[in-house]
Amino acid sequence: MLDWSSFALDAARGSALNILIMAAIIIPIMIMLEAARDMKLLDRFSRKLSPVMRIFGMSSEAAFPLLVGIFFGIGYGAGVIIEAARSGRLSWKDMFLINVFLSVCHAVIEDTALFMALGANPLVIVAGRLVMAVVITYLAGCSKFTDHYQRKKISGGRIRAG
Repeated sequence: MLDWSSFALDAARGSALNILIMAAIIIPIMIMLEAARDMKLLDRFSRKLSPVMRIFGMSSEAAFPLLVGIFFGIGYGAGVIIEAARSGRLSWKDMFLINVFLSVCHAVIEDTALFMALGANPLVIVAGRLVMAVVITYLAGCSKFTDHYQRKKISGGRIRAG
Protein backbone atom coordinates (compact mmCIF):
# COMPACT_ATOMS: atom_id res chain seq x y z
CA MET A 1 0.00 0.00 0.00
CA LEU A 2 1.16 3.53 -0.81
CA ASP A 3 2.39 5.65 2.07
CA TRP A 4 0.64 8.94 1.30
CA SER A 5 2.54 10.99 3.84
CA SER A 6 5.95 10.09 2.40
CA PHE A 7 4.57 10.60 -1.11
CA ALA A 8 3.34 14.10 -0.16
CA LEU A 9 6.66 14.92 1.52
CA ASP A 10 8.66 13.81 -1.54
CA ALA A 11 6.36 15.79 -3.84
CA ALA A 12 6.71 18.89 -1.67
CA ARG A 13 10.52 18.59 -1.58
CA GLY A 14 10.68 18.11 -5.36
CA SER A 15 8.37 21.05 -5.98
CA ALA A 16 10.34 23.30 -3.62
CA LEU A 17 13.59 22.36 -5.35
CA ASN A 18 12.10 23.10 -8.78
CA ILE A 19 10.83 26.48 -7.57
CA LEU A 20 14.29 27.36 -6.24
CA ILE A 21 15.92 26.35 -9.53
CA MET A 22 13.44 28.44 -11.53
CA ALA A 23 13.93 31.42 -9.20
CA ALA A 24 17.71 31.10 -9.52
CA ILE A 25 17.29 31.33 -13.30
CA ILE A 26 14.52 33.89 -13.64
CA ILE A 27 15.52 36.48 -11.02
CA PRO A 28 19.00 37.25 -12.46
CA ILE A 29 17.56 37.33 -15.99
CA MET A 30 14.85 39.79 -14.98
CA ILE A 31 17.45 41.98 -13.26
CA MET A 32 19.57 41.99 -16.43
CA LEU A 33 16.55 42.78 -18.62
CA GLU A 34 15.49 45.64 -16.34
CA ALA A 35 19.04 47.02 -16.47
CA ALA A 36 18.95 46.79 -20.28
CA ARG A 37 15.63 48.63 -20.27
CA ASP A 38 16.99 51.36 -17.97
CA MET A 39 20.05 51.78 -20.20
CA LYS A 40 17.72 52.09 -23.23
CA LEU A 41 19.50 49.24 -25.04
CA LEU A 42 16.26 48.10 -26.68
CA ASP A 43 15.59 51.64 -27.91
CA ARG A 44 18.96 51.74 -29.65
CA PHE A 45 18.62 48.25 -31.06
CA SER A 46 15.09 48.92 -32.34
CA ARG A 47 16.36 51.90 -34.37
CA LYS A 48 18.88 49.61 -36.06
CA LEU A 49 16.20 46.96 -36.65
CA SER A 50 13.80 49.38 -38.33
CA PRO A 51 14.90 48.63 -41.93
CA VAL A 52 14.35 44.90 -41.35
CA MET A 53 10.76 45.58 -40.30
CA ARG A 54 9.91 46.64 -43.86
CA ILE A 55 10.66 43.12 -45.10
CA PHE A 56 7.70 41.91 -43.03
CA GLY A 57 5.50 44.80 -44.13
CA MET A 58 5.72 46.54 -40.75
CA SER A 59 6.53 50.15 -39.98
CA SER A 60 9.71 51.11 -38.15
CA GLU A 61 7.53 51.91 -35.10
CA ALA A 62 6.84 48.17 -34.73
CA ALA A 63 10.49 47.37 -33.89
CA PHE A 64 10.43 48.47 -30.25
CA PRO A 65 7.24 46.63 -29.18
CA LEU A 66 8.46 43.54 -31.01
CA LEU A 67 11.82 43.57 -29.22
CA VAL A 68 10.16 44.11 -25.85
CA GLY A 69 7.97 41.07 -26.44
CA ILE A 70 10.87 38.95 -27.64
CA PHE A 71 13.03 39.71 -24.61
CA PHE A 72 10.54 40.52 -21.82
CA GLY A 73 7.63 38.31 -22.83
CA ILE A 74 4.05 38.73 -23.91
CA GLY A 75 2.77 40.27 -20.68
CA TYR A 76 5.09 43.26 -20.69
CA GLY A 77 5.16 43.36 -24.49
CA ALA A 78 1.36 43.62 -24.58
CA GLY A 79 1.50 46.74 -22.44
CA VAL A 80 3.96 48.35 -24.84
CA ILE A 81 1.89 47.29 -27.87
CA ILE A 82 -1.33 48.66 -26.35
CA GLU A 83 0.34 51.98 -25.49
CA ALA A 84 1.81 52.29 -29.00
CA ALA A 85 -1.55 51.42 -30.58
CA ARG A 86 -3.48 53.93 -28.48
CA SER A 87 -1.00 56.65 -29.37
CA GLY A 88 -1.51 55.88 -33.07
CA ARG A 89 2.08 54.83 -33.75
CA LEU A 90 1.10 51.31 -34.88
CA SER A 91 -1.20 50.34 -37.71
CA TRP A 92 -3.54 47.37 -37.50
CA LYS A 93 -1.13 45.41 -39.69
CA ASP A 94 1.79 46.24 -37.37
CA MET A 95 -0.15 45.03 -34.34
CA PHE A 96 -1.33 41.88 -36.10
CA LEU A 97 2.16 40.93 -37.33
CA ILE A 98 3.79 41.70 -33.98
CA ASN A 99 1.31 39.36 -32.33
CA VAL A 100 1.88 36.66 -34.95
CA PHE A 101 5.63 36.84 -34.33
CA LEU A 102 5.32 36.91 -30.54
CA SER A 103 2.90 33.99 -30.46
CA VAL A 104 5.82 31.83 -31.60
CA CYS A 105 8.85 33.67 -30.26
CA HIS A 106 8.51 35.53 -26.94
CA ALA A 107 10.47 35.70 -23.67
CA VAL A 108 13.40 34.10 -25.48
CA ILE A 109 16.00 34.50 -22.73
CA GLU A 110 13.81 33.34 -19.86
CA ASP A 111 12.22 30.39 -21.68
CA THR A 112 15.53 29.22 -23.07
CA ALA A 113 17.20 29.35 -19.66
CA LEU A 114 14.37 27.34 -18.12
CA PHE A 115 14.57 24.67 -20.82
CA MET A 116 18.36 24.57 -20.52
CA ALA A 117 17.90 23.70 -16.84
CA LEU A 118 15.96 20.66 -18.06
CA GLY A 119 18.79 19.69 -20.42
CA ALA A 120 17.55 21.17 -23.69
CA ASN A 121 19.91 22.51 -26.36
CA PRO A 122 19.60 26.35 -26.30
CA LEU A 123 20.63 26.75 -29.94
CA VAL A 124 17.85 24.43 -31.10
CA ILE A 125 15.27 26.25 -28.96
CA VAL A 126 16.22 29.79 -29.99
CA ALA A 127 16.91 29.01 -33.65
CA GLY A 128 13.77 26.93 -34.02
CA ARG A 129 11.51 29.55 -32.48
CA LEU A 130 13.16 32.41 -34.35
CA VAL A 131 13.08 30.70 -37.76
CA MET A 132 9.43 29.66 -37.34
CA ALA A 133 8.44 33.15 -36.18
CA VAL A 134 10.23 34.79 -39.13
CA VAL A 135 8.69 32.43 -41.70
CA ILE A 136 5.15 32.61 -40.31
CA THR A 137 5.29 36.40 -39.88
CA TYR A 138 6.66 36.89 -43.39
CA LEU A 139 3.91 34.75 -44.88
CA ALA A 140 1.26 36.55 -42.83
CA GLY A 141 2.69 39.91 -43.92
CA CYS A 142 2.47 38.90 -47.57
CA SER A 143 -1.08 37.57 -47.35
CA LYS A 144 -4.10 39.35 -48.78
CA PHE A 145 -5.76 39.07 -45.35
CA THR A 146 -3.41 41.60 -43.77
CA ASP A 147 -3.64 43.90 -46.78
CA HIS A 148 -7.45 43.81 -46.64
CA TYR A 149 -7.63 44.63 -42.95
CA GLN A 150 -4.82 47.19 -43.18
CA ARG A 151 -7.37 49.39 -44.93
CA LYS A 152 -9.56 49.28 -41.82
CA LYS A 153 -9.36 51.93 -39.13
CA ILE A 154 -9.24 51.28 -35.43
CA SER A 155 -11.85 53.31 -33.63
CA GLY A 156 -12.76 52.95 -29.99
CA GLY A 157 -11.34 49.44 -29.81
CA ARG A 158 -13.45 48.27 -32.76
CA ILE A 159 -12.36 47.77 -36.32
CA ARG A 160 -14.67 49.48 -38.76
CA ALA A 161 -14.53 50.10 -42.50
CA GLY A 162 -12.76 53.32 -43.39
